[in-house]
Amino acid sequence: MRAPSRGFGPSEYRARLARAQARMAMSGISALLLTTEPEVRYFTGFLTRFWESPTRPWFLVVPAEGEPVAVIPSIGAHLMGQCWIRDIRTWRSPDYGDDGVSLLAGALAEAVPPGEWVGVPSGGETHLRMPLSDWEALKHRLPDRLFGPDAGIMRALRMVKSEGEIAHIRAACDIGSRAFARLPEIVRPGLPLAQVFRRFQMLALDEGADWVPYLAGAAGPGGYGDVISPATETPLREGDVLMLDTGLMLDGYFCDFDRNVSLGRAGAAVLEAHARLIEAVQAGFAAATPGARACDLFHAMAAICGGSDVGRLGHGLGMQLTEPPSLIAGDDTRLEPGMVLTLEPGIELSPGRMLVHEEDIVIRESGADWLTTPATHLPELPT
Repeated sequence: MRAPSRGFGPSEYRARLARAQARMAMSGISALLLTTEPEVRYFTGFLTRFWESPTRPWFLVVPAEGEPVAVIPSIGAHLMGQCWIRDIRTWRSPDYGDDGVSLLAGALAEAVPPGEWVGVPSGGETHLRMPLSDWEALKHRLPDRLFGPDAGIMRALRMVKSEGEIAHIRAACDIGSRAFARLPEIVRPGLPLAQVFRRFQMLALDEGADWVPYLAGAAGPGGYGDVISPATETPLREGDVLMLDTGLMLDGYFCDFDRNVSLGRAGAAVLEAHARLIEAVQAGFAAATPGARACDLFHAMAAICGGSDVGRLGHGLGMQLTEPPSLIAGDDTRLEPGMVLTLEPGIELSPGRMLVHEEDIVIRESGADWLTTPATHLPELPT
């Protein structure tokens, strides 16, 4: 597959803005105040790894009418100026006395009439990326404006991807698939798991990833104990099942899927369990139709492999490694065309031994479509 062009044109961001403003009009919100990397990037295209530094706050004001206003540290002015945003207000940060609060208050006062609402993402999987003392100072400066939740606007917008976003995620999945296909180059008995992790990240970069923010995995005979522990220097052994789960990034978008391999011949119990995981993924895929609920996918997979102590059997995917909705029994989010999801069932083989399997899909008008090429069996690598 040919990789999509880097970034998006202004028309993509104007379409996002129009959808947001339509929802704001229905909810009576005069402006959205956004403070986190994905939300700011969603409307601006401002892509930088500088967010790794927690020192400086960054703000975007999205008014109910007109164009967004970026209120950002001056160190980001040049990069933001290359985006489509034209109203960029800066200050020298960090400023221990006033780290952008007065500048932000001024922008909000222009966008929000007295007595009207500022919406801030406030539900699950959100956070306020500014000091709480500055948050209180901001509200104190605007006592005649109301601050409250964003009525779920950002959650609803970001769950449904544009064709451009889907193309980026598909391309990231293709890179991951090419890296996984090269596992025989780096996996053998005696090699420490930590070395496998390092070498797989090198493969992903070699295949075209921008960076690999997330890589998890595990190895053990007859399965593994968990899927979140850091890699150790423990050497791989013949008979181990190795799992790697990659969240590599391409142009600001993630893939998130895993692959299991056996070092040498796999036992009958492992082969049977892996086959059930593939069956469960196929059941989730079949259930993933427009109008179905997130919980319907959970139940379709759980009926085959059982529930999971990790809490869910998949999730949304996009600018973040995990996004809403969650594939759990209690999530009744209705699926819509354009939603990108992971299907991630797990199965316990014995106490302290499990297998997990994950694929990425997108919801279309006629049903689901694969973004990853689904696994059909458990590879057994020669030793």
